[in-house]
Amino acid sequence: MAEREQQHVRVAVIGSGFGGLGAAVRLRRQGITDFVVLERADAVGGTWRDNSYPGCACDVPSHLYSFSFAPNPEWPRNFSGQEHIRAYLERVTDTFGLRPHIRFNAEVRGLRWSSSALHWEIETASGALTADVVVSATGPLSDPKLPDVPGLDTFPGKVFHSARWDHDYDLRGKRVAMIGTGASAIQIVPAIQPEVSRLTLFQRTPPWVLPRADRRISAAEKWLHTKVPATRAARRGLLWGIRELQVSAFTKRPNELGLIEFLAKNHLRKAIKDPGMRAALTPDYRIGCKRILLSNTYYPALARPNVDLVPAGLKEVRGGTLVAADGSETEADAIVFGTGFHVTDMPIAQRVTGANGTTLAEEWKDGMAALRGASAAGFPNFLTLIGPNTGLGNSSMILMIEAQLNYMADFLRQLDVLGGKIALNARQSAVDEWTRKIQRRMERTVWNTGGCDSWYLDANGRNTTAWPGTTAEFKKVTRQVDLAEYEVLRPPRAAAGTSGSARAEVAA
Repeated sequence: MAEREQQHVRVAVIGSGFGGLGAAVRLRRQGITDFVVLERADAVGGTWRDNSYPGCACDVPSHLYSFSFAPNPEWPRNFSGQEHIRAYLERVTDTFGLRPHIRFNAEVRGLRWSSSALHWEIETASGALTADVVVSATGPLSDPKLPDVPGLDTFPGKVFHSARWDHDYDLRGKRVAMIGTGASAIQIVPAIQPEVSRLTLFQRTPPWVLPRADRRISAAEKWLHTKVPATRAARRGLLWGIRELQVSAFTKRPNELGLIEFLAKNHLRKAIKDPGMRAALTPDYRIGCKRILLSNTYYPALARPNVDLVPAGLKEVRGGTLVAADGSETEADAIVFGTGFHVTDMPIAQRVTGANGTTLAEEWKDGMAALRGASAAGFPNFLTLIGPNTGLGNSSMILMIEAQLNYMADFLRQLDVLGGKIALNARQSAVDEWTRKIQRRMERTVWNTGGCDSWYLDANGRNTTAWPGTTAEFKKVTRQVDLAEYEVLRPPRAAAGTSGSARAEVAA
């Protein structure tokens, strides 16, 4: 029986979260149907599928945290919960006819660039294929990060990460230890506090917390947004504009954030009456240096009699006893880690081998770097969505994703214009110049000057995560591809007496 010919597609998209689904919609709208979306799970949704912990919700207003090309007038609240965002993504998938393109349970195990064929060879859990262009939309919040805690393997109870919540485990009446005080933890703590017998929160660094202006969106508002789309657009525009005006305080004048700090301290003072606890919950760094969190229920939950705050990280586990860095000990039945994700060391980078035979992780060992957040040198026809220095501290990542989709669309158009079998490889000089400009601007930002150690920084202390400007500016610099920043690769010509070169030729 003849072996089935390996599938080849023009574009392979990795991941079906906001980035992957947005890329798929843009491809279809551009008339490109020869593509697949490779998804490791059995459903779409990305981080909004994986994070289903109690209390999970978005901290960006709903009408801004959605695609501009797929508005949703039916958002139930100002800040929608995980189940509503996931349902929105399922609806986008169906509305734009994306399911035939999605290959579920197809985790990407390896990608290798073929310089002779000018395409990517892709190994997945469901088989192999090749693609002219790969769009990586795995996202920075997709692979949970667990700390290496001595003795954790001796713990007799239940252990899981917030992004891999075990819904079969009943927390009622249990002694639960929550490790970490990030965006997930401040939602989990008030959600589980009423049902556990004892909740111990291990806090290495207190976060800045502001009130959450959340409310139910009325039926009248939904009706108006449905019948008069201009009102929906105006609401989105207002939300966007307010956040654009805030950017300069984060990126150029961090001292202007003093008023925001005052509001956060007042929010803390109203909920926490105990001076000692209030002191332990007061950050010693500039607001905005770490992600600002929004909650009306976090501080009140901490003040409840069945909650203990340990102002130190988890140092060691001795059976059922948890030992903090300050020496205090806690008995627990379950440990929930809210310790973030592999952001500056994304696992997908270990699986991508470029034109030089090195992996993306090896090329990024001194820090992630990609031209306009999308193209890494030595990795032709490989684009990253939510790549290096595209993160935001105060607005919607969907705006950044849509800007990068514009860049992806023009990248594909340029390939068409150049014609034939072709590839574009970001010049190292262009990547270096782009990175220098970003890092120069980063020096003034609150993320670099605020006096904290955050997940925005990599192991070398360099901020390779955040974008030091407005979303409007990012949209402008990613509007189109500048071919001067790329090498144009064409198939190698076979030399006399040889079977051909293994290296692609660079067009003049």
